[in-house]
Amino acid sequence: MEKKSDIGLIGLAVMGENLVLNMESHGFQVAVFNRTTSKVDRFLDGRANGKNIVGCHSIEELLANLERPRKVFLLVKAGAAVDIFIDAIIPHLEPGDIIIDGGNSHFPDTIRRTDHVESKGLLYIGTGVSGGEEGALKGPSIMPGGSAAAWPHVKEIFQSISAKVEDGSPCCEWLGNDGAGHFVKMVHNGIEYGDMQMICEAYALMRDILGMEPAEISTVFGDWNKGELDSYLIEITRDILAKTDDETGLPMVDVIMDKAGQKGTGRWTSLAALDLGVSAPTIVEAVFARAMSAIKDERLVASEILAGPGAHFTGSKKAFLEDLRQALFASKICSYAQGYQLLRSAGAEYKWDLNYGEIALMWRGGCIIRAQFLGNIKEAFDNQPGLQNLLLDDYFKNAVESSQRGWRNVIATAVVNGVSVPAFSSALAYYDGYRSAVLPANLLQAQRDYFGAHTYERLDKPAGEFFHTNWTGTGGDTVSTTYNV
Repeated sequence: MEKKSDIGLIGLAVMGENLVLNMESHGFQVAVFNRTTSKVDRFLDGRANGKNIVGCHSIEELLANLERPRKVFLLVKAGAAVDIFIDAIIPHLEPGDIIIDGGNSHFPDTIRRTDHVESKGLLYIGTGVSGGEEGALKGPSIMPGGSAAAWPHVKEIFQSISAKVEDGSPCCEWLGNDGAGHFVKMVHNGIEYGDMQMICEAYALMRDILGMEPAEISTVFGDWNKGELDSYLIEITRDILAKTDDETGLPMVDVIMDKAGQKGTGRWTSLAALDLGVSAPTIVEAVFARAMSAIKDERLVASEILAGPGAHFTGSKKAFLEDLRQALFASKICSYAQGYQLLRSAGAEYKWDLNYGEIALMWRGGCIIRAQFLGNIKEAFDNQPGLQNLLLDDYFKNAVESSQRGWRNVIATAVVNGVSVPAFSSALAYYDGYRSAVLPANLLQAQRDYFGAHTYERLDKPAGEFFHTNWTGTGGDTVSTTYNV
């Protein structure tokens, strides 16, 4: 009897093709299908030629070629397309078969889809896959969640194809029920937004205040990549800034329009932070920075009308670059602290038993935010599984404390010279807010009580007791029930 495939994949775009080749290279037979079936034929005649890959021209043919329990991996555009394929697949499946969504789906959709698929006697996995084209082919970070009963059936495949860290541990582990995997991937992307914006702000400060050219800035990033800032994003920034445009001979970065796109995961992370009441200003500001970049035409007009200081730097370039390195590292720590606060809050809200050290391990290899200091994050949670905030871990506390002078100097210099640094500034504001025993929210709560009778708690009374003041002498005794913290 002809051997059936270990897994089927629908969606032969860049990520799909590369994941299939990754699976095949690790000894798994893969059946593939694409709605535009000519893509299947081109793939089989091209990159998949001679490999243990079975091309299919219909969903029925794909499912007929799979071992039971059948595992169908969807890599299609997030949104309606996922639901369309789920509904097309379900009638052909049997109890215990598994549907896997490997796209960037919004986690509430994954919660809903898990319930729907499980109601049919089937199993569902929503998994984040990070690493881009190269990661998909050579080993991505994989973040699965959904129906726990599905994990034993896919564990070998997922962990085989995932990236590995130094000791051989796979950058893939089961995260939790329903939307846990896609939530963790969403937060990964939110942190990625923050990382990218902070690197861009460091570049802007070197360019606009120090007057450095891209090639020189590239060298700085290359040096930084040899120390505690060692990361994939710093590495590729070094390479990007060293690249010359073949057509003009100019630095490549200088011919690229300063309008940033986004696919929505950073916005989702920001909305989740708002929904859960978690302070994540650096991630949010990174999203807003992309929105600001998008109004290029308006900015061109405003630049001719609105006044501001010109850049004028007279200090030590070498000293400022060291301050800038410290500012980038400290801001990065605060951004990750915000992301982990969001994971912690979501774990409590959605009953996900998230292992924060394991998540850091999963992000150590393959993914876009892979960085040296993720090992320090894993150690922090290994040492204190109940750690409330990364900033309270000795390593990160000491790192931020030693960077503070340079960090504050960089932001002050940016403000004086009129260079926008929303990620750096918001990270410092987060740090200063978090370390403050007293914030001006007492006045804010008095304002709320004045105009809306929202009540307040008193410092000299037990927590949980609420009071209202008749501020004008003409108000009544009725109070609002919307104090909520």
